[in-house]
Amino acid sequence: MSTITAQATQVYSVWIKATPEQVWDAITKPEFTGKYFFGSQVDSSFEPGADFRSWSPDREQLWVDGVVEEADPPRRLSHTWRALYNEETAAEEHSRVTWEIAPGESGVTKLTVVHDRLEAAPKTAASVAGGWSLILSSMKSLLETGEALPAQM
Repeated sequence: MSTITAQATQVYSVWIKATPEQVWDAITKPEFTGKYFFGSQVDSSFEPGADFRSWSPDREQLWVDGVVEEADPPRRLSHTWRALYNEETAAEEHSRVTWEIAPGESGVTKLTVVHDRLEAAPKTAASVAGGWSLILSSMKSLLETGEALPAQM
């Protein structure tokens, strides 16, 4: 088991040549998430208290459920997270994912994803460890070049 899987908080950052608004859209619009997030179709109004859901590409399976805790477009989005695509992770308590978007210079934006509250979700912690790096790299590629990374790496 790698060190990161045992941690109750996982933090990932990437610099993207895009505006904060473009990064926000990539996080919140299914036409973007479907390209870089394993085909996942995100569904929410992104208002505090609203459901946060992520569906399979055909929208027949609910992959992730949660609730939006905070939304401050295009700076910050925080929502709970429970992975339903695996029986073991589906049985765990919700964790939390926070997307922090910070404008930089020369049209570059820093995106940091903090996945925390993983103390009661060790299977989720192990499942997502390293996956966030791939997802963020694919988002970066999509925003900078128009093409996401191949789904199978």
